[in-house]
Amino acid sequence: MISSGQLQAHVNDGIRGVTTNPTILEKAITSSAAYDAQIKRLAYEGMSTEDIYWKIVTDDIKSATEIMKPVWDQSGGEDGYVSIEVSPKLAHDAKATLEQARHLWQEIGSKNLMIKVPATDECIPVIHTLLAEGINVNITLIFSLSDYKKVADAHSKTHLLTDTNPARSVASFFISRVDSEVDKRLDAIGTDDARALKGKTAIAQARLAYDIFLDVFSKSLVLDGHSSVIQRLLWASTSTKNPDYDGLLYVTNLVAPFTVNTLPDATIENIKDHLPADVSSFHLKDLSSALETIQAVRHVGVDMADVISTLEREGVEKFEKSFETLLQAIENKKNAA
Repeated sequence: MISSGQLQAHVNDGIRGVTTNPTILEKAITSSAAYDAQIKRLAYEGMSTEDIYWKIVTDDIKSATEIMKPVWDQSGGEDGYVSIEVSPKLAHDAKATLEQARHLWQEIGSKNLMIKVPATDECIPVIHTLLAEGINVNITLIFSLSDYKKVADAHSKTHLLTDTNPARSVASFFISRVDSEVDKRLDAIGTDDARALKGKTAIAQARLAYDIFLDVFSKSLVLDGHSSVIQRLLWASTSTKNPDYDGLLYVTNLVAPFTVNTLPDATIENIKDHLPADVSSFHLKDLSSALETIQAVRHVGVDMADVISTLEREGVEKFEKSFETLLQAIENKKNAA
């Protein structure tokens, strides 16, 4: 995307930021020869497989931050960020996560960089420390409303200490995986009432998260909607997993001020191709409807607490597996003739 000019084309079309993770890079390495020469050169220099990964990803992130820097400049630091993830192997190790986040911040050295930290019980306290040190943070793998509230509070309380802290963060609230898990349970319950709720839980949960966002940041929004005191809510995993659902289900229904929607290429193309002309922000009245939906899902027998714990565990495991698969792909490229 960088070398072909595709990323710059996306920026020209209005894209305001970039995120990456091991799954994305693994696909890039295994589906093309774009990294072959770099991998072989670094292997010849004696680098380990994991060191090669970090060299590749930091080089790419540096290039991406340069492309996004004009957006960052023009927006006064609100937009134009590029996110890099700490190793998924550190998801339950706060000390190691903190150390690696600090290292990546220094190594890449871009003001429009965000360090992705998972919203595990162990790592949520790291948010406060990084922001207090002036490091931008993208808090990822948020599935529950309670975890989101902790994340929002961590940002808010950090900025209460000083109104001059420029560090920004976003809270990445995961969307489509919620429907994938809940829909499976609704099908297992099998009643008409249960099946009628399919495809509704993820949007309802996200809208309730937005309600929390308004509670935490409403005063700051009134005073200065551009301030770094505001932690924007980011919709993550917004590609539609169920082919029976509209390809823009998690785009058109989650438009709201001060939010970010992360979009894979296919969804971006869907927006260009057939975004309805009447798309608008959801309203406050939709928040009460969202609560009714979650209550209905619970009423038919879905244990939402178990859904969240399952998604959190699987989310960490999937990123760990992707990381191992990525390292194996690099190893294979190293050893290729």
